[in-house]
Amino acid sequence: MLASEELVKLRLCLFADTMDFSVKKLASDAGVFFSRAVQYTEEKLGQAEKTELDAHFEGLLARADCTKNWTEKIYRQTEVLLQPNPSARIEEFLYEKLDRKVPYRATNGEILGQYMLEAAKEFGPGTPYGSTLIQVGDCQRRLGGAEREFLQTSSISFLTPLRNFLEGDWRTITKERRLLENRRLDLDACKARLKKAKAAEAKAAAVPDFQETRPRNYVLSASASALWSEEVEKAEQELRVAQTEFDRQAEVTRLLLEGISSTHVNHLRCLHEFVEAQATYYSQCHHFMQELQKELSSANGDVRYPNSFVVNPRSVRSPSADPSSTLPINSLSPETEPLQIEEVQPPASGTRKAKVLYDYDAADTSELSLLADELITVYTVPGMDSDWLIGERGNQKGKVPVTYLELLS
Repeated sequence: MLASEELVKLRLCLFADTMDFSVKKLASDAGVFFSRAVQYTEEKLGQAEKTELDAHFEGLLARADCTKNWTEKIYRQTEVLLQPNPSARIEEFLYEKLDRKVPYRATNGEILGQYMLEAAKEFGPGTPYGSTLIQVGDCQRRLGGAEREFLQTSSISFLTPLRNFLEGDWRTITKERRLLENRRLDLDACKARLKKAKAAEAKAAAVPDFQETRPRNYVLSASASALWSEEVEKAEQELRVAQTEFDRQAEVTRLLLEGISSTHVNHLRCLHEFVEAQATYYSQCHHFMQELQKELSSANGDVRYPNSFVVNPRSVRSPSADPSSTLPINSLSPETEPLQIEEVQPPASGTRKAKVLYDYDAADTSELSLLADELITVYTVPGMDSDWLIGERGNQKGKVPVTYLELLS
C-alpha cells in the first residue's frame, strides 16, 4: 500500500514538473514571438534598424526565387502539354498522393484506331473503304503507342526531377530562409534592447548636482545605475548568442542557395533528355505516316479523289511580323498539268486586286514570288486548281496561292 502511494506521488510530481516545463516553454515561445512581432512592425514603420544581408547573399536569394518561379511555370505548362485534360491531371495527382498505380488510360490515337478497326468490320474488310480503315486505324494505334511511350519517358526524365526540386529542395530552402529571418529578427531585437539599456545606463550614471539634489536621491541614482549596468551586461550576452545563431543559420542558408547551380545542371540534363524524347516521338510519327502513305498509294494506284491534293515538301515559315498567328498549310501544288504561264491571257472581265498577306518564295518558274503588303492583279483560268490564282505584277506573271492573299472588292 505504501509503495503504491509513493508511486502515485512520484507520478504526480513528474506530471507537475512536465506541466511546469510546458507552461514555461509556452510562455518563452510567446515572448519570443511577441518580440519578433514588435521588431517586424517597427521595421515596417521605420522605427527600428534592420540588419541587411550582403550583396552576394541577396543575389543568391534573387537567383533562387527566379529558379523556383520559372521551374514552377515550366512544370505546370509541361503537364498541360503532356496531358491537356485537367480532369485526368487531377486524377493522376490523387493517385500519386495516395501512392496507388494510375489505371490504364488509352491515348486518343489508340481510341481512334480502335474505332476505325471496328468500323471496318461493320463495313466489310474486303471493301475499299473498309480495307483503308484497317490500314489507317492500325497506323493510328501505332501513333497512340508512340505517344504513350513519349508521355512516360517525359514524365520520368523531365517532370519528375522538376517536381522533386519544387517539393523537396525548395521546401528545405524555404524552411531555412524562414528560420534565418527569425534569427535576424531576434538579432535586431537584441540590438534594440542593448541600445535602450545603454541609453538608460548613461542617463542614470549622470552625476547629480549636490546643491539641488538630496543625498537620498544620489543613492537611488547610484542604485539605478548599477541595475542598468547589469541590464547592459545581460543584453550584451543575449546579443552575442543571437549573433552566433544568426551567423550559423546564414551559413546553412547560403550553402543551400549555392546548391541552385547544381540544380541548373541537373535540369539542363533533363531538358536534353526531354528534347531527345520529343525528337524520337515525332520521328516515329513521321515514319508511321510515310509508311501509311506508301500503303495507300500502292493500294489505290493512280486513282484520284475529288478535292485531293499533294503536300509540297517545301517548308513554309510563318511571317515574322506575327509569329503567334497560326497559318494554314499553304505549300500546296495543284494536281493539274503545269500551265504554260506565257500562254495564259487575262480574261476580259473577272480580274481583281489582291493584297499580299505574307512573303512567298516561288517554287519554280511557273509561280510568282510575293512580298507582304504589295498589291497585285489576280484572276483564274479554266481547269486551274481552286487553291491557286494567276497573279500579275507589271510584266511578271505566275501562279500564287490563294491563302497568301486578301482579295479586294
